[in-house]
Amino acid sequence: MSKKTLSEKEYTVEDKLSTLYQLQAMLTNIDKIKTLRGELPLEVQDLEDEIAGLETRLKKYQADVKEYDAAVITQRNKIQDSTSLIERYKSQLDNVRNNREFDNLSKEIEFQGLEIEFCEKKIRELGEASGSKKTEIGNLASNMEGRKADLVQKRGELEEIVAETKQEEEKLREKAKKLESAIEPRLLTAFKRIRKGARNGLAIVYIQRDACGGCFNKIPPQKQMDIKLRKKIIVCEYCGRIMIDPELAGAGV
Repeated sequence: MSKKTLSEKEYTVEDKLSTLYQLQAMLTNIDKIKTLRGELPLEVQDLEDEIAGLETRLKKYQADVKEYDAAVITQRNKIQDSTSLIERYKSQLDNVRNNREFDNLSKEIEFQGLEIEFCEKKIRELGEASGSKKTEIGNLASNMEGRKADLVQKRGELEEIVAETKQEEEKLREKAKKLESAIEPRLLTAFKRIRKGARNGLAIVYIQRDACGGCFNKIPPQKQMDIKLRKKIIVCEYCGRIMIDPELAGAGV
């Protein structure tokens, strides 16, 4: 006669506790794989975000330099215009008919000279701003290349670890999924809630030296007896974890 599966026989409290403990073991192993990966996924994401920010800043700086260059061309065109006017006004000085015309032309020549001085000053300022920005671009590009190298290294480390653990993790997740399907929804929900709130991710623990295996608070003898009887689901009054006796835990490993 073939052995009945868990779903074919009466699902007792002992069955529930044993299945929960097996599920916990699977999830703990998955947690260990995640721990092995450590902070690498977050480090990779942080580097990707940082590089994206650096690229945005680099484009902004490059656009600034183009604006400076365009402004310099504008100022040089103004100098050329003013120079042409000065030459024209100077040629007109030879043909003035009175002092008033002479004074007016002299003022125009002086004004255009001041315009040239102003434009030259603007060109110097724009050149300094452009040079400073180009220095920042160089530093930024160098920094970005360094961060890109770090990203390549971190991605390589992460991909290597993922490649080593992916198959194992997939098997564990598949087994965990099958176990979850055998647990009543309310109990599974409670288990996941306890697990989420537990510091070490343990939602079900066995008695160790007359104490809870999760928080290590002492368990009264009567409650220990109730746990060994496996007639009802009992949680630790201190940490809220589900408790089972060591013998059942050994059978569930």
